[in-house]
Amino acid sequence: MAVWLIFVLLLTLLGIIPQQDKMGIVERKERQRKEVRESILQSAWNLVNEEGWQNLSIRKIADAIEYSVPVVYDHFENKEAILSEFNHKGFKLLGDQLSEAKKSETLPSRQLEAIALAYWNFAFNNKEYYQLMYGLGMPTCESLNNVPELNAFIQVIFSTIDELIKAGNKENDNAWLKVHSFWPMIHGLVSINLIAPPVAHMGMTVEEMNTMILRDFIKGFLKGLEA
Repeated sequence: MAVWLIFVLLLTLLGIIPQQDKMGIVERKERQRKEVRESILQSAWNLVNEEGWQNLSIRKIADAIEYSVPVVYDHFENKEAILSEFNHKGFKLLGDQLSEAKKSETLPSRQLEAIALAYWNFAFNNKEYYQLMYGLGMPTCESLNNVPELNAFIQVIFSTIDELIKAGNKENDNAWLKVHSFWPMIHGLVSINLIAPPVAHMGMTVEEMNTMILRDFIKGFLKGLEA
């Protein structure tokens, strides 16, 4: 319990602060605490966009919000706790976009293509999030338990591939195995193009080249499911 809340409760018990005033103080303090927390996250995000994840520090965040370092630590145990907050948010955003992409199509094969395109667009439109989400490599099974948003995003891919397998009467195929083929492959394509983006070629724009590369990958993956 925060020190200020213990102090307020003590004053209330002593009759120095009326009960109704105590409630108002508590609500105001909680609101202020929430505002400071949001300010910390917003300042951290601004710093990330300006300097990158690697250069983020508690000191810089404290300077940005014009509070002392202990105030930041009162809300977040360390920098990793702040990064974890953004990690959860990143996978939530990705999962939501993949879900919307799936809903835009009815055939499982078209759904998987839409999911791949949505994944690709998310990575390039949200590079800061994507770099953090995969900063330590591919998430592990343990991550699925610690980050529920990650599990939800994986379920969108799994359910689509599972529907494809059932539609093709491939009951012996393992949907989870296919997910662990699909996900690393598309992540690899994204990573390569983040490091060395393709250039316009054969009269196509970079965006058209990206779409062609991705659709070629999906075409090959779908053929593998049909084999």
